[in-house]
Amino acid sequence: MTNDKKTKNRRQTLDDKKHMRELFKKYAETKDVHIRNELIERYIYIPEILSRKYVNKGTDYEDIFQVASMGLIFAIERFDLSRGFEFPSFATPTIIGEIKKYFRDKEWLIRVPRRIQNLSKKINVAKVDLQQQLLRTPTIEDIAKHLEITQEEVIEAMEGSYAYAPRSLDMTYRVHSDDKELSLIDMIGQADKNIEGIENKDFLDRAMDKLNEVEREVLKDRFFDLKTQSQIADKLGVSQMTVSRLEKKIIEKFKKELHK
Repeated sequence: MTNDKKTKNRRQTLDDKKHMRELFKKYAETKDVHIRNELIERYIYIPEILSRKYVNKGTDYEDIFQVASMGLIFAIERFDLSRGFEFPSFATPTIIGEIKKYFRDKEWLIRVPRRIQNLSKKINVAKVDLQQQLLRTPTIEDIAKHLEITQEEVIEAMEGSYAYAPRSLDMTYRVHSDDKELSLIDMIGQADKNIEGIENKDFLDRAMDKLNEVEREVLKDRFFDLKTQSQIADKLGVSQMTVSRLEKKIIEKFKKELHK
C-alpha cells in the first residue's frame, strides 16, 4: 500500500471516529431514537461476533443475539464520552455481562432472587455433607445450624428451588371427600382480562387529562400515526428539538401518573 493510500485510510478512520463521537454527543443531549438506531446499525457487529462465541450451549444463536443486542442498547445508553473510552472497549464487557446473566437465569425456569438461588445451592451441598456426617437425612434444623442461618431462610430457599423443576400442570390430586381427582391446572385461577382492560383504560383517561392540546396532538401523531419527529415539527411549525422535548414531557407525565 502506498503512503498516499495509507494517509487516506488513516484520515477516513479519524473522520469516522469523529462522526461517531458527534453522534454519541447528540444522542446524550437529545435521546433521539433515530440517532440511537444509527449507532446500533454502526456497532451491531459487536453483538454478532460475541454471540457466535456462545453457540452450541443449548441455546439458539438468534436467542443469544437478541440478548447481546439488548446489551448493545444498554451500552449506548450508558456510554459517557467524557471518560475517554472507545465505545467498542466499553460495550464489549457490557454485552458479555448480559449474555452471562441470560445463561445464569436460564437455568431457573422461573426467576427467583439471586440470593435464594445462591442459598439453594449451599443447602444442596450441606445436605450431602450432613447426610455423610449424621448417617441420616438432615432436618431443616440441622441445615440451619450447619449454615448458620435461620430455619425460615432454609425453608424459603427450599421453596424457591422448586422453580428449578416446577411441577407439571397435568399432575392430579385426589379429593378425599369423594375420591375425585383434579389436575393442578384445574385448581389455578385465571386473571380476568376485562379487569385488566378497565384498569388500562382508567390509567389512560387519567394520563390524557394531564396533557394539553398540543401534547395530545404530538402523542397521537407520534405513537398512533407513527409519524417522525421531523414530520410533526413541520406540521406544528417548530424545531425537531421542541418535539423531542414535548415527547419527553409526555412520557414523564405518563410515568408520574403510573406511579400514583
